[in-house]
Formats: sequence, structure tokens, C-alpha cells
Amino acid sequence: MKKQQKHKEQMLGWLSLALFGAGCTLGTGFFLGSSLAIRWSGFFVLVLLLLAAVGTYFVYGALAEMTANDPKEGAFRTYAKETFGTWAGFGSGWMYWSSEMLIMGSSLTALGLFSQFWFPKFPLWAFVAIYACVGLCIAALGAKGITQTENILAVIKLAATVAFIFIVGAACLQWLPIELSIAPSVNHNQWLPQGIRGAWSGFIYAFFAFAGIEVMGLMAARLKEPKDAMKSGRVMLFSVSALYIISIALILLPANQVTADESPLVKAMSSIGLHVVVHIMNGVLIIAGFSTMVASLYAITSMLVKLGKDGDAPSIFTKTMGKKKIPIYALICTAAGLILSTLMALWLPKTLFEYITTAGSLVLMYTWLLICVTYICKIKPAKWGMIKACIAILLIIVAVAGTALEKTSRIGLLVSIGLVLLLSVVTYIVHKHRLRKLTS
Repeated sequence: MKKQQKHKEQMLGWLSLALFGAGCTLGTGFFLGSSLAIRWSGFFVLVLLLLAAVGTYFVYGALAEMTANDPKEGAFRTYAKETFGTWAGFGSGWMYWSSEMLIMGSSLTALGLFSQFWFPKFPLWAFVAIYACVGLCIAALGAKGITQTENILAVIKLAATVAFIFIVGAACLQWLPIELSIAPSVNHNQWLPQGIRGAWSGFIYAFFAFAGIEVMGLMAARLKEPKDAMKSGRVMLFSVSALYIISIALILLPANQVTADESPLVKAMSSIGLHVVVHIMNGVLIIAGFSTMVASLYAITSMLVKLGKDGDAPSIFTKTMGKKKIPIYALICTAAGLILSTLMALWLPKTLFEYITTAGSLVLMYTWLLICVTYICKIKPAKWGMIKACIAILLIIVAVAGTALEKTSRIGLLVSIGLVLLLSVVTYIVHKHRLRKLTS
């Protein structure tokens, strides 16, 4: 009886999952990464965000349908293994872990830089260490602790974004007693400052604004009613997409004044002279970055545990400690990867590390492609389901191909391809070793 009660307590309602998804998604990919999309695409980024939202919705829809039909721990990685074989389970699991580890160093460094806005003399490495330790402690609390934390942070981020819309909207309508230092501009150059080629290069950053739905998919197996996974995703993605598009539409700065190292939302607040709100928005940036980082830490730690259970990683990762059954060795492995990624961020030349983080983000997009392909092969959907999956695949491929047009992202693309090839070789060797053991 107690076990059944405990099991029920761990189950999620659809609204809780929607909030969790907002917490995973509404992060630095939008609050900071949107500056890159605007820089390359101008206000055409509104169209790109809409296309990315459609593609993301179809990717999550594929994952949600697989979850509704067969809710399982490990989500997309487990479904890939069942559909294509053990090699796919091994490769997809480690590909996801690697991509998140590469991204994590830049996320922690960004959090440290945001914090230095208030405390410029405090060492960057100390901020990074504090955020990493707190993030790992929250991840160790398990599904219940991570859900509660993400829900609270999601409400804060959503409220801040809505407040931004109201303040800047009121300023545009001259409802506030302030003068705009920069007037809105909607000419051709503002819509396509770098031309079609630039817009294509910026498409990938629109997709990065929605990174995190795969974490939501991992948690969807804990729904009280697995069939509600699609409802949760629909509510979350519609709300977040609307906030994204309205916020960017209200940004008052010309695209040539947006810089890659500053949030366009913060700069917009500065342009209307609300310096107190600038400090508030900086706090929101920290909350947003920390929230998505914690969700990713939980996801990759859970993935390590599942890999250990399936024999795709050392079995020691399945061992737990204490009443809360903390997967201590999986956390230690994640912490080690976190330390290595952070040291790379702090020690490597900035340009070199940008290539690595871009590669990690692109490998995450390859995981989304795998979700769609697995869906097609596993579910064998009806015509409309097949069309949606193919549209998602096409949009992601177009976005990834756009990175070949710009020097920095082109090197990141080549690094991502190299990483996938390396993981493919390792997967092949492991698969062959297993076959030999079975036949001997």
C-alpha cells in the first residue's frame, strides 16, 4: 500500500508537466541566444521563430505519441533501442549526454558573467562553482524535487516575460511618461539586414530557443495519464511561442545595434530608460539559465542511470545512496563532465570554445532528428502523422544546413559531424564486441 501511494505521489498532472516544460525551454536560448537570431535575421526572426515553433511542436508530438502508446523510462533513447536495436540505444544515449555536456560549460560561464553584472570583482570561477554545486544538489533530489523547482522558476520566467511585454508595449503606446531613445524601425534593411543568406544562417538560433523539449519528453513517462503528454506540450509550446514572438516584435532596437553578448530584452529596457528593470531582467536571465541547466543535469543523470541498467554504461551508475536513492555514481560522472566542460570554457580561447558549444547544440538537433525517424519506424503513423514528422525533419535539416553559410557556425557544424562520427565508431566497436560475446 505504501509503495502504491509513493508511486502515485511521483506522478505528474498535465499542467505540472506543461510548467516543467516551460521551465526547461524558456532559458538562455531565448533570453540571450535570440540576440544572434536577430543579428543575422533582423525582424525576419519572427518568421523563423514561427517555423521553429512548428517544427518543435511536431518533434514533441512524435515523442508524446510514442510516450502515450508506451510510457517508458529513457523515452527517446529507449524507443530508438526498441526500434533499431541495442546499438541505437547505446549511440543515442551517449550522443545526448555528450551534447549536453558540451553545452553546459558555456551555460555555467554565462551564469557567472550575468552575476558579475552585480559583483564585478567576484571571481568568475567561484560563481561557476557555486551554480554547478547547487544545480547538482537539486538534480540529486530526483523527479519530485526537480519538478517543484522547475515549476517555481517557470512561473518567475513567464511572469517576467509577460511584464516585459506590458512595459515595452505601454512605452510604444506612450502610456508611460518616458521618451524612447530609439524609435522602432520596420524598413527592408531591418527585416533582412544580412539578406536571405543571413536569415538562413540565423534559423538555427530560432530552434535553439526551444531546446529542452526532449527533457520534457523524458519526464512525460511520469504523467498520471500518459495520453495527456500531447496536451501538456500543446499548452506549453503555444504559450512560450506566443511570448517569444510578441517579445521580439516589441524590441525597439535596430538589428545592427543588437550584440551577441547581451540580451535584447535587457537592451530594450535600457533603451527606454528603465534601469531598475534592467537589474530585474538580469536576475531573470540568471534564473532562466540556471533553470534550464538544472533540468539538463537531471536529464543526463537519469540517462546515465538508464544506460547503466541496460548495460550500455558501467553498472555502477545504477547504484543509489540514502533513503532518497540518489544515483551517486551517475552524479559523480555528470559532475566530472561538468568540471571538464567548465574548464574548457574558462581556459580555451573564446572562438575555439564557441565552435565546441555550437557543435554540442547541433548534436542536440540530431537527437531531435532521431526522435522523428524513430517515430516513423516505430509507430508507422497515418498520413497526417507522417507529414508532420517529415516537415519537422525538413525544417531541422534546413536550419542545420544554414550553419554552413557562416564561418563560426560552419566550424561548429564540422565539429558536430566529427563528434557523431566518433560516437558512431565507438558504437560500432561496442556492438561488434557484444555480437562476438553472444556467438562465443
